Amino acid sequence: MAIFSKTPKSTEKKTADKAAVAPAPKGRVLKGIVASTKMKDTIVVVVTRRFKHERYGKFLSARKRYKAHDEGNKCAEGDQVEIRECRPISKDKRFTVVR
Repeated sequence: MAIFSKTPKSTEKKTADKAAVAPAPKGRVLKGIVASTKMKDTIVVVVTRRFKHERYGKFLSARKRYKAHDEGNKCAEGDQVEIRECRPISKDKRFTVVR
């Protein structure tokens, strides 16, 4: 006696559901403030993060500057933006502006 039936189950519904859902974009998304717009199609974004010191428990803040691709120089200094990690665009640029 066979425990499993030999007739395959329909997979049409499963493939239709997968086609309707778009894949999520890859890469980290960071929020920061535009520090510089002096370069063509490039902005410098300052991202501040807060973390707790492992040993002493004090909260610290660290800042890091990222270069991001801004097509058409749409951002101005002081704007709050979201940047997403992408393929390398140049030596230093690894992010694009999402908004």
